[in-house]
Amino acid sequence: MASRDGASARRGGLMARAPLAAEIEALPEADRLDDYPHPRETRALYGQEGPQSVFAEGLAGGRMHHAWLLCGPAGIGKATLAYQVAKAALAQSDERDLFGQGLAIEPDCRTDRMVRALSHPSLFVIRRTYDTKTKRFSQFIPVDEVRKLKGFLALSAGEEGRRVVIVDSADELNQNAANALLKSLEEPPGRTIFLLVTSAPGRLLTTIRSRCRVINMPALADGDLKRAAAQALTTVGKAIPEAHEWESLAALAGGSVGRALVLLGGGGLALQARIDQILGALPKLDLRAVHALSDELQPLAQDRKFQLFMELLQASLGRLISAAATGQGAARDVELGRRLIGPERLATFAELWETLARDKADTVALNLDRKSLILGTFARLEAASRG
Repeated sequence: MASRDGASARRGGLMARAPLAAEIEALPEADRLDDYPHPRETRALYGQEGPQSVFAEGLAGGRMHHAWLLCGPAGIGKATLAYQVAKAALAQSDERDLFGQGLAIEPDCRTDRMVRALSHPSLFVIRRTYDTKTKRFSQFIPVDEVRKLKGFLALSAGEEGRRVVIVDSADELNQNAANALLKSLEEPPGRTIFLLVTSAPGRLLTTIRSRCRVINMPALADGDLKRAAAQALTTVGKAIPEAHEWESLAALAGGSVGRALVLLGGGGLALQARIDQILGALPKLDLRAVHALSDELQPLAQDRKFQLFMELLQASLGRLISAAATGQGAARDVELGRRLIGPERLATFAELWETLARDKADTVALNLDRKSLILGTFARLEAASRG
């Protein structure tokens, strides 16, 4: 089997277009969350039976569109589905799970192993790159990564005659990269499937969206969220949260298993409690609590925690604004929104929400002082809540 794999790899030009599996494992991956299984390694996909059926029927009937746009919130299984489709499309007939359904193939078969190792000669993945010198990921997918696609598409297809291209995520393409990808979408080679993953389809070129069949994937229901999170946690030997923690976790996760795992690993529940305490004390600002929080999140080593804090703060502010405007939401949000915002200050707080998003983006992009951002944000919230 090993020699057969090696021969197939050489015929497909593998060595010219992809690093060795050992090199892949040694480098960080922009689309991997901590030590949890990567989407290509995830066995079960929960809550996406409808999208799975669409692809299964297309593959079985030989009526596959050449380009697909997998849309939906981050962390709900879009990339996992893309890799499931890739495995099913590239699997040989004797690898398909005759007792399974949909996109299932035999676990740990040759195609499954090669896709998990990113060594399949008929699979090409486009994503943000890691700079070994700066020890950082590129902010966007550069055009050079997409230009490599031309060489891949020039190769002969694999044994089953299909090729698969995964772009994860498509909204991270820079302008030149997007234009380069568009050329391949406009004149696709036969039996090539493009799977574009995105959480922000509005950022894509209209011409790219128009050439794709759109699959809208929903946020996970609570039961599917729990099952997906439990699968990831048990795989890496981490404890599953107690029942009393799930309610708070599910409310903050918003149907995203990726977000749930980040919240668990980044101390999200504790961060949210601190945000709630500071916001709940307004219009009096607890300066001691704000300074302690900003000091803790200032170091670059706390980047992930800082990012999580800013997401939670903006989401909290958004819920208060919505509750103040509609009178609907969690009882605490309705009460606090009415007290701090009310109808007379809705415009002011909506502008603050937009300012926070803009200031956070500038701080990250320009590596500005994080403590100043946090202190300034809460100072503005204090002033607005006083009217």
